[in-house]
Amino acid sequence: MTDMTAPSQEAAVAAEDEGYYHESALNATWTGSRLAIGGLTFLFGAFAFAYFYLRSLNSEGRWEGSGYVHPSLWIGTTIMLLAVLSAGVHYVSLQRIKAGHKQTWQIGALVALGLGLAAVAMQIYQLVDLPFPPGSSGYSSVFVGFYPVFLTTQLALMIWLEILIARARFIPALSFVEQPPTYTETYTVQRFQASLSAFGTVWNYMAIMALVFWLLFYAL
Repeated sequence: MTDMTAPSQEAAVAAEDEGYYHESALNATWTGSRLAIGGLTFLFGAFAFAYFYLRSLNSEGRWEGSGYVHPSLWIGTTIMLLAVLSAGVHYVSLQRIKAGHKQTWQIGALVALGLGLAAVAMQIYQLVDLPFPPGSSGYSSVFVGFYPVFLTTQLALMIWLEILIARARFIPALSFVEQPPTYTETYTVQRFQASLSAFGTVWNYMAIMALVFWLLFYAL
């Protein structure tokens, strides 16, 4: 009797520990995404501060400088729209996977991935074909400093999305609307959903940043 009880107690303790680590992983994903947004806010806030500081200071007219040529409006607008559309498409498709329509999300995620990568490619093209020398003015310094950081962050998020698309292939669509038969499968689905939600939150934030800096560099 003692030999039968000991294994069952060990199994219960192991299950309890596994549940604890699972909850910790979910909380870490939620917290990590919010900390990432906070860190990115400080990062992009530095460029916003430099923009307004140098523009208001404008020492000897060096904010734009002599021979200043404004960067292409249509390229800048296209970059912003691609980022916003990518976030919008993913947000809409994310609502579908919560209803069990995994294939709809996969299609939307692929579209969002393509739009995001197109935004990155457009920014690289923009930086390669600048109408002004880097560092020739306050505007050009902030512009050339911001966009490499921004596109690198976007590219990292697109890699994250690609990983999520690959992970979704091994999760049955039914698992998103019904309780899977085992704890392991349940934990897998919940961790995937947490990662997906975290990605969507950060990607939506990046779309807002794309709009904000489009206003700074192209509209003001």
